[in-house]
Amino acid sequence: MDVQHFERITAFIEARLTPLFDEATGSEHGFSMDDTSRALRALRNSVLEASAVKGLIEKRESAEPAVRRVIDQSVEHHWDVLRGIARQWEDHADFRHEFKHHAWELDHHHAAVRA
Repeated sequence: MDVQHFERITAFIEARLTPLFDEATGSEHGFSMDDTSRALRALRNSVLEASAVKGLIEKRESAEPAVRRVIDQSVEHHWDVLRGIARQWEDHADFRHEFKHHAWELDHHHAAVRA
């Protein structure tokens, strides 16, 4: 899995969420205590937390095999979280086909491109 996958999917989701933090929605920019604001903050926090795992990707190559497996599992789990969120906007013009793929599918594609 490439760090750029996480950067692209996070940017896509953030571009969908950022306009929702607007006073026109009645949620006081998402920082009030109404249910809409709470939901927006929870969703944004989930995206940021799932995206943070990208920092593990560069450590994978030098990690011991047991740690590498844990990194792989963590990356796959967090990718699935982001993928599930992004697919809510599957009909959006900026939605990329890669957002539909599982982490292991992206790994196979990345390896084939390098070969």
